[in-house]
Amino acid sequence: MALQKGRKNCITDVEGVLVGHKTLYEKINDEETICTGVTAILPHPGNLFYEKVHAACHVINGFGKTTGLIQIEELGLLESPIMLSNTLSIGPVVEGTVTYMMEQNKEIGDAAGTLNVVVGECNDGYLNSMRLQAVRPEHAIEAIKNASNRQVEQGAIGAGKGMICFGYKGGIGTASRIVTSANEKYTVGCLVLSNFGKGEDALFANFPKKKNPNSTDGSIMMIIATDAPVYDRQLKRLAKRTAAGLGRVGSHMDNGSGDIAIAFSTANQYSHNANSHLETIAYLRDDHKAMSQLFQAVVEATEEAIINSLKYAETTVGQFGRVIEKAPL
Repeated sequence: MALQKGRKNCITDVEGVLVGHKTLYEKINDEETICTGVTAILPHPGNLFYEKVHAACHVINGFGKTTGLIQIEELGLLESPIMLSNTLSIGPVVEGTVTYMMEQNKEIGDAAGTLNVVVGECNDGYLNSMRLQAVRPEHAIEAIKNASNRQVEQGAIGAGKGMICFGYKGGIGTASRIVTSANEKYTVGCLVLSNFGKGEDALFANFPKKKNPNSTDGSIMMIIATDAPVYDRQLKRLAKRTAAGLGRVGSHMDNGSGDIAIAFSTANQYSHNANSHLETIAYLRDDHKAMSQLFQAVVEATEEAIINSLKYAETTVGQFGRVIEKAPL
């Protein structure tokens, strides 16, 4: 039985989670068009550096250029917004995010140590004149400052402006599910940046064939948020289940595809400054029936988030007059 959707059916149904976009779209001349952007996901509205959240990541196929995953893998903590953009904009987005975080925290780089910024990407080079490197540090800062808990704008917006999915216009998509077990109620939200798939794959098997103009096999970033009390090992289990949702829509996780999931929990925040040398948390037992429902929630939310990235995107004109049509959904 399918699980209940959240009230907004998006990742911001998880209390405290914020999402912001900065979209860049400008025709420079007959050949060059800026068609890209930045999307920011904040686990909570407080100080992310001083109040970290438990997190994990899972690389399904590693053809990607993310930053910050090594430290998440090692420590199981997230201390920055999760930022999304295009492949050649990782550097400026890192710079902008570091600048924003240092303005919030004067001790970073000195008394408080350094900062681990997490940035993910997909290649929007068919529509976007990516070599212009139009995304600048200030655009990352704008995306963070634009973040809110409102219904998330989806489709060809923010980091999704130039993305292509199954040969149609893709981009940002999101969905959520509610898990109810005994007297407890938990929310799982997923946000994706979709840029993968061939027109003959499962989702569009009965539609006219559409050639995917991407020169590579495409990529997807999948961000999972939950308020369930789970820690990094369990969050990695959740992150792994995004592969099932990805497979449901027809992805083969091809050789040149970057299929990467990041999962975090807003429960049991981890203080940067603690007086005790011991840390105690309450977490969900692995054998509790809610855990399997959380897995189901991840699969369902990931699948629908991908579909929503297509459903809400609009036909877009990019560089060289290239046109990617809205999917027939």
